[in-house]
Order: sequence, then structure tokens, then C-alpha cells
Amino acid sequence: PLIFERDPNEELGYLLRKYRDDHPQGGALDDTAYEETVEALDNRRRADRAIWTGLGRAAEPKTDMPTIVVEFVSRSKRDRARDYFEKRQEYLALGIREYWIIDRFQRIMTVARRDQPDLIVKETEVYQTPLLPGFELRLAQLLKRADRFKKKS
Repeated sequence: PLIFERDPNEELGYLLRKYRDDHPQGGALDDTAYEETVEALDNRRRADRAIWTGLGRAAEPKTDMPTIVVEFVSRSKRDRARDYFEKRQEYLALGIREYWIIDRFQRIMTVARRDQPDLIVKETEVYQTPLLPGFELRLAQLLKRADRFKKKS
């Protein structure tokens, strides 16, 4: 991944761990991992970030499916199609509860959930999920990290 994706992903990891360590309901977060391999039905997918919640214990990545998977969209048409369509279908079919697609180009985050319409979070909005009670994701904070690097890629 390019720095436009790595840096916001690291920021998200920091925010999640801060939530776990400092928030009264932070125990809802069991684990989070950067660049995690998810065993899909017919192949493997490399998720930019995997998040496990609701286990009440440390996650076992080989056997525990992440609760939330996050992708930071890349520029190429092929990569965008993979992130928005292929991975979305595969992750939701595997039982992943939420799939967050963070798009620095469109300045939005799409939250895909099984049997529900996609939720679009705009740059100025704050996203909250019942899977992480009390966690507030300010999309602008992540996009600001990507914006630090002006070279287009």
C-alpha cells in the first residue's frame, strides 16, 4: 500500500487502540490488525485493516472471522472495482458484519452491511457503529492524514 493508504490506516489503528484503552466501553474491541489476510470462499484477500469485536477474548485470526473489515481505496479503476464490488460481496458472504470502504478521492466512507442498504458517511460526519459502542470515527481526521501527501497516486 502507498503512504496515502498506510498513514490513515495507522491513524485508524491508533484511534481504535485509544478507544480500547481509554473508553469505558472500549472492551468491545478485542483486536485490530493491519494488512490482515482474510480467507475468502475461493481465495484469500488482504484487508487493509481487520477489527474483531464481541469475542470477549483475544482474536485468533486463523479461526475468528473479523467483525469489521476496512479498505482504503486505491486510484486505479481495477483496484476501485475490486474494493467496491468484489471484496464487498466476498466479505459480506463470509459473515463480516461491516465493511468500511474509505475513499479519499470521493471524500466518503461507504459502510456495507448484509441485508441493509449501504450507509454513506461524508467527510464532515462522524460514524458510530453498535459494534464498537461509544467509538466515534471522524472521517475528516483520516482524510487529513492522506492529504498530508500531495503527490497523486
